[in-house]
Amino acid sequence: MGLKEELMKDFKEAMKARDEVAKNTISLARAAVKQFEVDKREELDDAGVVAILQKQIKMRKDALADFEKAGRQDLLDAYNAEIKVLSKYIPEQLSKEKIEEIVRETAEALNIEKSRKSMGKLMGPVMGKVKGLADGNDVKEVVMKFLSEE
Repeated sequence: MGLKEELMKDFKEAMKARDEVAKNTISLARAAVKQFEVDKREELDDAGVVAILQKQIKMRKDALADFEKAGRQDLLDAYNAEIKVLSKYIPEQLSKEKIEEIVRETAEALNIEKSRKSMGKLMGPVMGKVKGLADGNDVKEVVMKFLSEE
């Protein structure tokens, strides 16, 4: 079963269970997938659906800091619940330790010197290896830490 079919099945189950958070979140995710397909006039495969779901999660995570500053615990709870629902459809994310290992191996393989100037040279290949498995901000943080080590 493809990811789109799984989203549809879970949407129906959420409706039957009267789980409003899951129903609304999955509905918005399905709408984002459909909108992309209509705009680009192409059928998305599972990798494309995962990319859209990751974008949806990132949007919600970015909003969390603003809600925290504003003291909106209700919105914090709601968005965290939505993130939890969407997270079950994407592959498990790599740990910081695994990302550090990939960064180190890539830097050694490409013979990259440890300086800020090498950021772009290292980020591209690393992101290619961890695409869909790690958040870009986490990778950036690890790469910056690696390049600033002596």
